[in-house]
Amino acid sequence: MWTVAGVTFANGGDNIGVYVPVFLSVGPAAVVAYCIVFLALVAALVGLGKFVATRRPIAELLERWEHILFPIVLIGLGIFILVSGGAFGL
Repeated sequence: MWTVAGVTFANGGDNIGVYVPVFLSVGPAAVVAYCIVFLALVAALVGLGKFVATRRPIAELLERWEHILFPIVLIGLGIFILVSGGAFGL
């Protein structure tokens, strides 16, 4: 568990640069609310991941196509973030 937490923290360095100013600009109650919402959503995501992974047909399908689906999902997510953030001036 600590290894996963350490790797997650190390990979999130860019997030630190974003969220430190946010946390400094709001009050303590908002920081607590942000943390609670974040932890609740992480728990929901982990629960959904476990649910999906324990369904044999879905797990087999994902295992068979993960080398194609994973890059498509990440590229699609990146494009969505760039377009919705106005990175292309659209």
